[in-house]
Amino acid sequence: MSIKQRTLEDYYQVNPMYIEELYFLQVELLKLQKYIFESKKRLVIIFEGRDTAGKGSAIFRFSQFLNPRHYRVVALGKPSEVQMGQWYFQRYLKELPNAGEIVFFDRSWYNRAVVEPVMGFCTAEEYDRFMKQVVQVEDMLVDDGIILVKLWFSINLGVQKERIQSRMSSPLKHWKVSPVDLLATEKWDDFTRYKNQMFNGTSTLKNPWVIVKGNEREKGRIGAINYVLSKFDYDGRDPKIELPDPEIVVPYSI
Repeated sequence: MSIKQRTLEDYYQVNPMYIEELYFLQVELLKLQKYIFESKKRLVIIFEGRDTAGKGSAIFRFSQFLNPRHYRVVALGKPSEVQMGQWYFQRYLKELPNAGEIVFFDRSWYNRAVVEPVMGFCTAEEYDRFMKQVVQVEDMLVDDGIILVKLWFSINLGVQKERIQSRMSSPLKHWKVSPVDLLATEKWDDFTRYKNQMFNGTSTLKNPWVIVKGNEREKGRIGAINYVLSKFDYDGRDPKIELPDPEIVVPYSI
């Protein structure tokens, strides 16, 4: 089988039951967006996880049919020289939602909790300062009325290796491969250590981490959407919306 054939199968051979369930949940997401807009609430959903864990594809399924006027996807690149001289949180806080808006963070301020220390992009002092400040910052955001959801997409080492290889071999995915991706499997244990420190230091009763098991992409996406929907009592909510499969979506134990 050629790479082209394999790529097309990856994109177009989709489980019909998954499509049906996804359609149902995306209709509910439209109801949720209407509720957020009309009630002038502000919703932030953070998508974090190892490279290739499925953050971007999950955001796409969340936002695929939403009204683009009332949501934004924020995926910040490397900070500029000016931004590097600012308070670390400053460039992220500029992206927070306005009243009636949803913001999806494709990676977030938590870059400094895992990726930056593993890759040597921050000093030990910068890391320690972040870990001391982040809970206070998030508490202030929530106290001001922002609704904050923190999702961590989890995969195992074998799945990460397969997905990196898939990106390398596919002309449609090759752009996704970064130097960090190429080092991800080599630094697996370092990522694990900092990830665990992040959970222990930043998952609180007010702002907990929620782990989405993403080895099976479709189940992870369905579970993540279900979890977000289950947190809201919006108008017209379908009674079939319930807490997601506990084998897929697991609140981090504080």
